[in-house]
Amino acid sequence: MNWYINIVSEYPIISAMIQFAFLGTLGDMISKWIVVRKIYFPFAFRVLLLKMLEWSALAVCIKYAFIGFQGFVDSLVLHNLLPELNLFTRSLSISISMNLQFGPFLVIMHRILDNAIAKEKNWNNLDKGLLSLLWFWIPAHTITFILPRPFQIGLAAIWSVMLGIILGYYNRPKSST
Repeated sequence: MNWYINIVSEYPIISAMIQFAFLGTLGDMISKWIVVRKIYFPFAFRVLLLKMLEWSALAVCIKYAFIGFQGFVDSLVLHNLLPELNLFTRSLSISISMNLQFGPFLVIMHRILDNAIAKEKNWNNLDKGLLSLLWFWIPAHTITFILPRPFQIGLAAIWSVMLGIILGYYNRPKSST
């Protein structure tokens, strides 16, 4: 574990980009697998590279948001705009503030980039993606912010695999029964 802590501490942006490039793209692949109900390689090489670049760009935004919203909540406590917080309530406060303020931007930007890569205009289920900020991402990031800082981006990248499962579920074809 020390090697991981050293790498993410010394290279926070690059390590975030790498983790999200692989795990976020894996989440996109899982999403496709759920939609078509079979496992195959769902992307042409060009699309695969573009998706990895997309997730790398999103990772930079996410890394800055993680640091920024932790400082935001700490500043609110410092200025007596929030009470003193324990580990859980601090984590919950960071998660709520980040997901309600930065989350919509990230969901929409993710869709814009997906649409650009696919060369389409797919806005289906965007409302469900935004609602997932409340029922999935706030609890997930509360857990994330309980962890020591070196592990937070890694868990967030793992959550991006869960995002693929969620998106696959939302986008799967309706069975005619």
